[in-house]
Amino acid sequence: MKKDIHPEYAQTTVKCACGNVMETASTKQDISVEICSQCHPFFTGKQKLVDTAGRIERFRRKYEKFHQMQKAAGN
Repeated sequence: MKKDIHPEYAQTTVKCACGNVMETASTKQDISVEICSQCHPFFTGKQKLVDTAGRIERFRRKYEKFHQMQKAAGN
């Protein structure tokens, strides 16, 4: 292995936006992340829906009209 070409590997702290703090080793110091295993929906089992511009509501209204049309055609 060549000398003096590898970055320094040291203990560092990883901080999540949810407040979780983890210790690990890295070439960077004080890493900040937006999401971690303590707040990610896959690990917590809770799903958060982010409704941008009313897309979910618009889909539900469209599906409701379709469902009503099927009921009317069946009668």
